[in-house]
Amino acid sequence: MRAALEFYALLGFVPSRAGAEFAHIDLAGGQSIELGTYALTKSYDPGWAEPTGSGTNALQFSLASRDAVDELFSRVTGAGYIGRLAPFDAFWGARYAEVCDPDGNVLGFHSPSDDARRTPPPPVQA
Repeated sequence: MRAALEFYALLGFVPSRAGAEFAHIDLAGGQSIELGTYALTKSYDPGWAEPTGSGTNALQFSLASRDAVDELFSRVTGAGYIGRLAPFDAFWGARYAEVCDPDGNVLGFHSPSDDARRTPPPPVQA
Protein backbone atom coordinates (compact mmCIF):
# COMPACT_ATOMS: atom_id res chain seq x y z
CA MET A 1 0.00 0.00 0.00
CA ARG A 2 2.83 2.40 0.81
CA ALA A 3 4.34 1.99 -2.67
CA ALA A 4 0.97 2.51 -4.35
CA LEU A 5 0.27 5.65 -2.32
CA GLU A 6 3.70 7.10 -3.15
CA PHE A 7 3.10 6.45 -6.85
CA TYR A 8 -0.41 7.90 -6.93
CA ALA A 9 0.74 10.95 -4.94
CA LEU A 10 3.00 11.79 -7.92
CA LEU A 11 -0.20 11.96 -9.97
CA GLY A 12 -1.81 14.28 -7.45
CA PHE A 13 -4.02 11.70 -5.73
CA VAL A 14 -3.74 12.08 -1.97
CA PRO A 15 -5.94 9.85 0.20
CA SER A 16 -8.45 11.30 2.61
CA ARG A 17 -8.31 8.00 4.53
CA ALA A 18 -5.51 5.43 4.42
CA GLY A 19 -4.36 2.46 6.43
CA ALA A 20 -2.10 -0.51 5.92
CA GLU A 21 -4.64 -2.36 3.75
CA PHE A 22 -6.93 0.32 2.28
CA ALA A 23 -6.98 3.90 0.99
CA HIS A 24 -9.79 6.22 -0.13
CA ILE A 25 -9.00 9.08 -2.52
CA ASP A 26 -11.65 11.78 -3.07
CA LEU A 27 -12.11 13.09 -6.61
CA ALA A 28 -14.09 16.01 -7.99
CA GLY A 29 -17.84 15.63 -8.37
CA GLY A 30 -18.25 13.26 -5.44
CA GLN A 31 -16.33 10.44 -7.12
CA SER A 32 -13.53 8.48 -5.50
CA ILE A 33 -10.85 5.88 -6.09
CA GLU A 34 -10.41 3.09 -3.59
CA LEU A 35 -7.18 1.12 -3.24
CA GLY A 36 -6.97 -2.17 -1.39
CA THR A 37 -4.26 -4.76 -0.89
CA TYR A 38 -4.42 -8.32 -2.14
CA ALA A 39 -4.67 -9.47 1.50
CA LEU A 40 -7.74 -7.28 2.04
CA THR A 41 -9.41 -8.60 -1.11
CA LYS A 42 -8.70 -12.21 -0.12
CA SER A 43 -10.25 -11.55 3.31
CA TYR A 44 -13.72 -10.97 1.80
CA ASP A 45 -13.35 -12.98 -1.44
CA PRO A 46 -11.61 -16.29 -0.72
CA GLY A 47 -11.93 -17.34 -4.38
CA TRP A 48 -10.01 -14.33 -5.69
CA ALA A 49 -6.64 -15.06 -7.30
CA GLU A 50 -3.83 -12.57 -7.86
CA PRO A 51 -3.58 -11.53 -11.51
CA THR A 52 -0.74 -12.82 -13.65
CA GLY A 53 0.75 -11.48 -16.87
CA SER A 54 0.06 -8.04 -18.25
CA GLY A 55 -3.18 -6.17 -17.75
CA THR A 56 -5.92 -6.19 -20.33
CA ASN A 57 -6.66 -2.48 -20.13
CA ALA A 58 -5.22 0.85 -19.13
CA LEU A 59 -6.73 3.30 -16.68
CA GLN A 60 -6.95 6.54 -18.68
CA PHE A 61 -6.39 10.07 -17.39
CA SER A 62 -7.15 13.22 -19.34
CA LEU A 63 -4.65 16.03 -18.79
CA ALA A 64 -5.03 19.71 -19.61
CA SER A 65 -2.36 19.98 -22.31
CA ARG A 66 0.20 18.26 -24.50
CA ASP A 67 2.99 19.64 -22.29
CA ALA A 68 1.26 18.20 -19.21
CA VAL A 69 1.58 14.69 -20.70
CA ASP A 70 5.33 15.13 -21.22
CA GLU A 71 5.80 16.69 -17.78
CA LEU A 72 3.90 13.96 -15.93
CA PHE A 73 5.71 11.17 -17.81
CA SER A 74 9.07 12.78 -16.94
CA ARG A 75 8.09 13.21 -13.28
CA VAL A 76 6.88 9.60 -12.90
CA THR A 77 9.79 7.97 -14.75
CA GLY A 78 12.24 10.34 -13.06
CA ALA A 79 11.01 8.97 -9.73
CA GLY A 80 11.99 5.48 -10.92
CA TYR A 81 8.68 4.09 -12.16
CA ILE A 82 8.39 2.20 -15.45
CA GLY A 83 7.54 4.21 -18.54
CA ARG A 84 5.66 1.77 -20.77
CA LEU A 85 5.11 4.12 -23.71
CA ALA A 86 6.99 7.41 -24.03
CA PRO A 87 4.92 10.47 -24.99
CA PHE A 88 4.05 10.62 -28.67
CA ASP A 89 1.61 12.36 -31.00
CA ALA A 90 -1.20 9.83 -31.44
CA PHE A 91 -3.13 9.48 -34.67
CA TRP A 92 -6.36 10.59 -32.93
CA GLY A 93 -4.81 14.05 -32.39
CA ALA A 94 -3.77 13.82 -28.73
CA ARG A 95 -0.41 13.59 -26.99
CA TYR A 96 -0.33 10.17 -25.27
CA ALA A 97 1.91 8.22 -22.87
CA GLU A 98 1.70 5.20 -20.56
CA VAL A 99 3.37 4.28 -17.26
CA CYS A 100 3.08 1.32 -14.89
CA ASP A 101 2.17 1.64 -11.23
CA PRO A 102 4.08 -0.42 -8.62
CA ASP A 103 1.75 -3.41 -9.20
CA GLY A 104 2.22 -3.35 -12.99
CA ASN A 105 -1.13 -1.72 -13.78
CA VAL A 106 -0.98 0.43 -16.92
CA LEU A 107 -2.03 4.08 -16.72
CA GLY A 108 -2.47 6.14 -19.87
CA PHE A 109 -2.28 9.93 -20.01
CA HIS A 110 -3.63 11.98 -22.90
CA SER A 111 -4.05 15.60 -23.81
CA PRO A 112 -7.20 16.94 -25.43
CA SER A 113 -7.46 15.89 -29.08
CA ASP A 114 -6.56 18.48 -31.68
CA ASP A 115 -8.33 17.89 -35.02
CA ALA A 116 -5.44 19.60 -36.85
CA ARG A 117 -3.09 16.86 -35.56
CA ARG A 118 -5.24 13.86 -36.53
CA THR A 119 -3.75 11.39 -39.01
CA PRO A 120 -4.98 8.08 -40.40
CA PRO A 121 -4.52 5.20 -37.96
CA PRO A 122 -1.60 2.87 -38.57
CA PRO A 123 -2.40 -0.46 -40.25
CA VAL A 124 -3.49 -3.16 -37.83
CA GLN A 125 -1.02 -6.03 -37.66
CA ALA A 126 -2.51 -9.52 -37.71
